[in-house]
Amino acid sequence: MVSCVGWLALGGSAAFLLADPIAAQAIGQQEAPSSEPVPLDPTAPLAPLPGIGVDWPDLGAAATGETATTTRTDGAAELRYSWKIEGIDAVATPLLRQRFDDLSTLNANDGSPANAAQLDRRAREDAELLTTLLRGEGYYDARVATRVEPGTKPMVVVAAEPGTLYRFTDVTVKGLAAAGDRAAGFRDAFGISANDPVNADAIVAGEAALTTKIGREGFPFATVGESAIVVDRAAHTATLDLAVAPGGLRRFGSIVALPGNRVFDAGHVREIARFTTGDPYDAISLDDLRRALIQTGLVSSVEVRAVPGATPDIVDVGVKLEPAPPRTVAGELGYGTGEGARAELSWTHRNLFPPEGALTLRSVLGTQEQLGSVVYRRSNFHGRDRVLTMQVAAAHTQRTAYDAKTFSLAAGLERQTNIFFQKAWTWSLGGELVASDERDVILATGAPRRRTFFIGALPTTLNYDGSDDLLNPTRGFRLGGRVSPELSLQGKVFGYTRVQLDTSAYQPVSTSVVVAGRLRFGTIVGAPRDQIAPSRRFYAGGGASVRGYAYQAIGPRDVNNDPIGGRSLTEFSIETRVKAFGNFGIVPFIDGGNIYTSPLPKLSDFQLGAGVGVRYYSNFGPIRIDVGTPLNPQPGDSRIAVYVSLGQAF
Repeated sequence: MVSCVGWLALGGSAAFLLADPIAAQAIGQQEAPSSEPVPLDPTAPLAPLPGIGVDWPDLGAAATGETATTTRTDGAAELRYSWKIEGIDAVATPLLRQRFDDLSTLNANDGSPANAAQLDRRAREDAELLTTLLRGEGYYDARVATRVEPGTKPMVVVAAEPGTLYRFTDVTVKGLAAAGDRAAGFRDAFGISANDPVNADAIVAGEAALTTKIGREGFPFATVGESAIVVDRAAHTATLDLAVAPGGLRRFGSIVALPGNRVFDAGHVREIARFTTGDPYDAISLDDLRRALIQTGLVSSVEVRAVPGATPDIVDVGVKLEPAPPRTVAGELGYGTGEGARAELSWTHRNLFPPEGALTLRSVLGTQEQLGSVVYRRSNFHGRDRVLTMQVAAAHTQRTAYDAKTFSLAAGLERQTNIFFQKAWTWSLGGELVASDERDVILATGAPRRRTFFIGALPTTLNYDGSDDLLNPTRGFRLGGRVSPELSLQGKVFGYTRVQLDTSAYQPVSTSVVVAGRLRFGTIVGAPRDQIAPSRRFYAGGGASVRGYAYQAIGPRDVNNDPIGGRSLTEFSIETRVKAFGNFGIVPFIDGGNIYTSPLPKLSDFQLGAGVGVRYYSNFGPIRIDVGTPLNPQPGDSRIAVYVSLGQAF
């Protein structure tokens, strides 16, 4: 009998017994053994040991010669388990549950087998975690215990008694009187008052809100201390003291370069900043300037901070910039129906002419396009997101409708939008001089001809973007217009004006379905079609136009069945963007449009195309693949067209 007890003390079950707080308490409450010898009955049943997880063998059955059945939980055996929390339904916030799930050891290992010792350790760690989380919610007297309910799949229970919710009896924010008439607003921003729960998240959020409010209200050198909390366990209450030193109210002074600044001087940073000298100080303006400097792509690190100005009411802005590699080499390979194979190579120095004066050398070699160009681009030109561009280019473009050898000089100033600072209004003003030798055919006979055009143009655009995303809009609308007065010399001088209007709208139907539509109208007034250079006429068809048709394939054709372009156009598109599964979406669409010889666009005789697309929603925008087919094709149109690009079709 003694040897049997010794075996149990060394086995895994005994280790589980010592780790069980209920069993340990049971052992600790046993009376001290008597000094009198106790007679032992070898046939008597053994006393139960609660919590050990072991059923004693039936010795009586063994003594009578029957087969003894022994059920034992092996402490070293590994079993899959489940777990749950009890006792917090009335007090737990969604944030507490989320944090517990994120940090829980039981949850992290859920589904993995564990032995008794591992379950005990995980349960104790989660008990400590839950105690800490409840204390953060204001339950300072919370008690958490654990137990394991045996079975083929043990249930680990983390049982909590939250206790009383502690509340503040007094909240003192010292020093706000120095902020004058803004003090009340600062106190409201902190938001913690007497009788509020002693909630750690609310306190941290209040300190952050107060810091932000003070910075936005013109106090650049304000300091907000850490809240000092004194807890009264007996009364289940607490007090809070917070010290604030607002400092002086300031206005913006100068932008100055800090020691070690190596990219832009203070003058160019001033062009990028949205604030000017004399504006009330606002910390948000510094954050905006910091993001804009990073967005230039010319800096690897940015330091922007408030520094004392020349007078007590002025704050200067100190800037220190570290350079990023300024050169970029880019290449591109592609193939498009109607555009052929194409290879592009470019070299850019983004700060060859400081500040932000970039030079790009670009070349294109393709089966239907060859181009060489030199582009000067000055970003943030006398203002945020204003771009000055000058370009010299020589190109040879072969299309089904025409063949053009072109030399051009162009310059423009524009206000751009981008994914970092999407803007409602954008515009551009430009000028262009073009010499173009172009081949087309005489419409009546189909005989080829070549003509040289000298063209001067003043293109102007104005766009409004009321959508919610630049690359993947889901609601709102866009409206844009382009007007280009042009003079052309081909035998004699004549003038005409090109006008194009574009609009699109986006309407969510559900969280995963968006209906999108697009309209486009264009007109050329002032000259007949045959006088206008073929490369300046309107064309339709392709991935950014009417899908299902080849590039520029829609509209009137000559006797050789080649498109000849026109003086007006109408296009529309309707598609349903369905987020199908994960990052993938399905987009059925129908497009329509046509090119007309009259100067006014019509709403009839549409060439229709339909199809379906696939979208992969990446971190930098959707990647689209559209497959379309013409519904009423003209002779020679292909039955299938495929388009691949970045971003939605419109």
